[in-house]
Amino acid sequence: MNSPNRQTGSAGRMLDAPPSGRAGVWRGWIRPCRYGMLLLMGWGLIFTLALAGCGNLGFVKKRLPPPQRTEKGVLFQFSAPSAHVVQLCGSWEENNWCGGQAETGSFRIGEMNDDDGDGLWGIVVDLPPGRYQYKFIVDEQNWKEDPNNPQRTDDGYGGFNSIVIVE
Repeated sequence: MNSPNRQTGSAGRMLDAPPSGRAGVWRGWIRPCRYGMLLLMGWGLIFTLALAGCGNLGFVKKRLPPPQRTEKGVLFQFSAPSAHVVQLCGSWEENNWCGGQAETGSFRIGEMNDDDGDGLWGIVVDLPPGRYQYKFIVDEQNWKEDPNNPQRTDDGYGGFNSIVIVE
């Protein structure tokens, strides 16, 4: 006859084994902790990841810097590995939120480059000193703020525009 506190199955037999040999060591440690085996498995996973090195975690993205001044102008970068085209649109006169498309005959105002195909798009824009708002357009339809730039302002449409200040 089984008592109400007695566990069944191989794990139950191990926990209820007499304190001789290995089962006795496990019995004293696991019984007070209801999730002892899960805790032990979790530490095993942490140990395995530590041995393997976290450098192999492909889902961790490298953070890009916010726009930065270069010799030729301001460098804007955006990560979009699956994009076919990325454009930089902003409030400066030459770009006018990519609105100069009809005037220039080009529908790729502010088109960024990804020469090596790694999904890192970039463009250098020669901007005079001032405060400018900008966004990226991915595949000519998805407007995205700069995830690497904490400076932003309300865009009036429920989202945000990123801000760059050129000194």
